[in-house]
Amino acid sequence: MMRRRTTWLTGCTSLVLALGATACGGGEPVAAGGGDQALGGQTVTVAGVWSGSEQKNFQKVLDAFSEKTGAKTQFVSTGDNVSTVVGSKIEGGNAPDVVMVPQVGVLQQFAKNGWLTPLSPTARKAVDGNYAHVWKNYGSVDGTLYGLYFKAAHKSTVWYSPEALTQAGVEPPTTYADLLKAGHTVSDSGLAAFSVAGQDGWTLTDWFENVYLSQAGPAKYDALAAHKLPWTDASVVRALGTLAALFKDEQLVAGGRKGALNTDFPGSVEKVFGPKPAAGMVYEGDFVAGVAKDQFGRTIGQDANFFPFPAVDGGKAPVVSGGDAAVVLKDGKNTKAGMALLEYLATPEAAAVWAKAGGFLSPNKALDLASYGDDVTRATARSLVGAGDSVRFDMSDQAPAAFGGTKGAGEWKLLQDFLRDPSDPKGTAAALETAAAKAYKG
Repeated sequence: MMRRRTTWLTGCTSLVLALGATACGGGEPVAAGGGDQALGGQTVTVAGVWSGSEQKNFQKVLDAFSEKTGAKTQFVSTGDNVSTVVGSKIEGGNAPDVVMVPQVGVLQQFAKNGWLTPLSPTARKAVDGNYAHVWKNYGSVDGTLYGLYFKAAHKSTVWYSPEALTQAGVEPPTTYADLLKAGHTVSDSGLAAFSVAGQDGWTLTDWFENVYLSQAGPAKYDALAAHKLPWTDASVVRALGTLAALFKDEQLVAGGRKGALNTDFPGSVEKVFGPKPAAGMVYEGDFVAGVAKDQFGRTIGQDANFFPFPAVDGGKAPVVSGGDAAVVLKDGKNTKAGMALLEYLATPEAAAVWAKAGGFLSPNKALDLASYGDDVTRATARSLVGAGDSVRFDMSDQAPAAFGGTKGAGEWKLLQDFLRDPSDPKGTAAALETAAAKAYKG
């Protein structure tokens, strides 16, 4: 399943999230794509991290592309180690045509390795007209645009069972302190408070980023993301200490730390929205809705809902986001058809296919919000687009893959170790700095 990542949405965006009110931004959309193309007999191979319901829904988009162009498609799920898998395929002479890259750091790595083809004029025109400039920045390396952001993630959403919170007499909290307090009330009513997907290290980076962004502020967040601030900084130790208060509280975490370390992301959603609930809340991005709906039949907004990740220690409520960028590999067997797929993905027509299916947000301003299937998703999409250039990407996704995007290594592993034993925030910060320094030098 899913990963990632980060955006700082301010002003009325937070109100939109909380209230589902009016949009904050605008701008006239520009149509993309050059009409039907004769690609019959050609096959486009696409690699990406998606599996489960995400892969199923993306396949609907690929099928729509096939119907429109005559091209066949083949999707290859890479798991979380996109960089390693794609690198191996390139070395083996079996490179995919298109890769859905979930991390800015990996996109930059691919570009610097000389693996990527710049976007076509048609795709660039679509990005210029239909996306906030910040998305162009995240898809560019040294001034050249390589990545088209098709899917975005709103990663400051705490999902909950309304039935569980109602039974406990709890209202959605607005501060982190109240979140922990509400968690204890939920656990007193018979369910654990939180389901934590500790088996997937990327979910722990998201926990850290939300706490850090709110507690330390956007300036330090940006500095840490660029490794201009060391991980040994007091602000990092403080954020880890804040997380430790949650992780070490066996009453709050379903199955305790050991149970969390044996729970992957889909499993964490199941513990809240599955047939045998074990927890009242699960923190992760908007894509939780897709799993709750597709795998467990939950109606979003009725028996599955969210509240914004609450403010920490008097800071602003954080909103983080990330996204999956489509890139075309130079070594693919069908780069021309691959670029045609990117041009299609740049259209609101393509985004509408997945928007209708659920578990999806698009940064494309040209997509009609009516394409989304429920008011909850519509509100998060409106806030994402309304944020405009205030968006900042997920911190670990901006890091070199060796530190911020590799299973069993770097930040993912060190935060799993911290979940296993959260007694030494200062020691964990030192280990994170050692790993970061090595990765950023490389």
